[in-house]
Amino acid sequence: MAKKIILASGSQIRATLLRNAGLDFEVRTAAVDEEMLRQSLEAEGAAPRDIADTLAEAKAARVAAKHPEALVLGCDQVLAFDGRVFAKPADPDEARQQLRLLRGVSHQLLSALVVFHERQPVWRHVGVVRLQMRDFSDAYLDDYLARNWDSIRWSVGGYKLEEEGVRLFRRIDGDYFNVLGLPLLELLNYLTDRGDLMA
Repeated sequence: MAKKIILASGSQIRATLLRNAGLDFEVRTAAVDEEMLRQSLEAEGAAPRDIADTLAEAKAARVAAKHPEALVLGCDQVLAFDGRVFAKPADPDEARQQLRLLRGVSHQLLSALVVFHERQPVWRHVGVVRLQMRDFSDAYLDDYLARNWDSIRWSVGGYKLEEEGVRLFRRIDGDYFNVLGLPLLELLNYLTDRGDLMA
């Protein structure tokens, strides 16, 4: 019998992806201090993949504690560049600094998903995408930030590929759904294999 599915994320794009794929689910945001946890993991020298996975697990665990009967989906995405992990920019100046660092070079996006059931992690996946930015001008960057700040303030790296941010890039290697923050194909395969989605 199919289990109730809960998305432990307030991300509109993740909810849209699941809805467009025909999933019936609820949204319950997790009260997790992401910034404190991320900084703690970075201070311990954790790899970007482990940071994304741990943050996704923390969100799923928090919601699963109140809904043990459901399949709870915890998600997180981090941007890895030159041994550093980027968080969502706090203001346009920080977004400008991040994008100047990324300009003309490659970075990675890691999208983690951890599924909980009966208060235990039962499945996890981290999707990795490599992205190469083009060498855009400072003038374009300033205009881009002025036009898009209200939207990109919620995105690591200061861009959204589904919007004007796609113009910042020369090449993308990997699954587009991972760029959007959700390893959707892997999740759908998992849910189908366990019988929660009709094949």
